[in-house]
Order: sequence, then structure tokens, then C-alpha cells
Amino acid sequence: MRQTTSQISISTRGQRLYDITPQVKDWASGSGMQTGVLTLYIQHTSASLLINENYDSDVLVDMEAFFARLVPEGDPLFIHTVEGPDDMPAHVRAALTQTSLSIPLLDGRIALGQWQGIFLYEHRAMSHTRRVLLHLIGE
Repeated sequence: MRQTTSQISISTRGQRLYDITPQVKDWASGSGMQTGVLTLYIQHTSASLLINENYDSDVLVDMEAFFARLVPEGDPLFIHTVEGPDDMPAHVRAALTQTSLSIPLLDGRIALGQWQGIFLYEHRAMSHTRRVLLHLIGE
């Protein structure tokens, strides 16, 4: 059994889903491992990780519209507003999604379904550099 780790940085330019599938696939396939489990972990409280459809971009638009309606900016319910009207909604959206993902590695490739992609979901309006840790354990 072996393990390896890495980090990828993603520059975001506001609220939306960023496809990070190519970076993750490239790193995992370059690991030299054939089977195992890949864990991704985002080190932020106002961004998250998702596996979702990567074929029809309307899915991503609809996801963003749903979360904007579910957790609107400027909601008077929120008292944490020191970092702007998008900050507390970003924390709630991150809590409703995921900060880590586990994906099997089979035959040297991450085992995503045909229409699945890995996305960093930026919940803040400002640009950020987000860090995603990668940890692969296998053989």
C-alpha cells in the first residue's frame, strides 16, 4: 500500500462552479497507482466541492440559481455581515454541500461516471485562490 498527496490551487472569479476534473484526473493518472481511493479536501469555509453533471452546462446554471434562491444574499436572518452580504450565505451554502470527496481509483483512473465532473463551487462574489488537497492511497 502506498500513498501520495498534492495540492492544487484554483483561481476563482466570483460565484460559480469551476470544473477541476482535468487537474484531478491528470494528477491521479500520473501517480502510478492502479487501484485506491482518492480524497479531495477544500481548505475553505465559503467554497465547496461537488460531483455533478459535466455534459449540459444548464445543470450548473440551474444549481447556481437554486442555491441563490435557497440561501439569498442580504437575508435579514443573518447577523454575520462584517465581510459583506455574500459571506454568511457562502458559509451556509458550503455547509449544505461538501468540503471533501472520496472517489475510487480503478485501472489507474478516477472512477467517475460518464457524465460526472468534479467542481469547486465558489460561493463568494470576490475573486479568490482556493486550495484543494489531494490524497491518494492505494497500489
